[in-house]
Amino acid sequence: MNNKAVIKLFLVDDDVVFLKSLEIDFLQHGDFIIETFVTGELCVKNLSNNPDVIILDYFLDGIDKNAMNGIETLDKIKAVNPDMPVIMLSAQDKIDVAINCMHHKAFDYVVKSETAFMRLQKIITTIFQHKKMEKELNWYMERM
Repeated sequence: MNNKAVIKLFLVDDDVVFLKSLEIDFLQHGDFIIETFVTGELCVKNLSNNPDVIILDYFLDGIDKNAMNGIETLDKIKAVNPDMPVIMLSAQDKIDVAINCMHHKAFDYVVKSETAFMRLQKIITTIFQHKKMEKELNWYMERM
């Protein structure tokens, strides 16, 4: 990724091996500040750290069977910050799961696979291109 600005990224997954692998991939391929969380509760508790993007697993009950799932976590994130871009990530390759995530205002949905990291990178690039265009449009509108 060729972004000049540092991107603060929250990674939330109860699979600690996958979580660490994803963290390493992002650190090796871009300019990121990364915070990792194994539960949705920990992610929500740390929203005051102002991430730019959150990558959130769909199922989050691997460590604590009573933990919030990804959809519950997504809803809490959106209640705190409706504009927060949240990318849902899951091994579930089912269209109804993806549609459910989008109904809960996820920015996108990615299936865990060998191409997931590349897809996540592209989505994050899209998010920041969109934010840049919004800023430019607002700047232009203020001067009219």
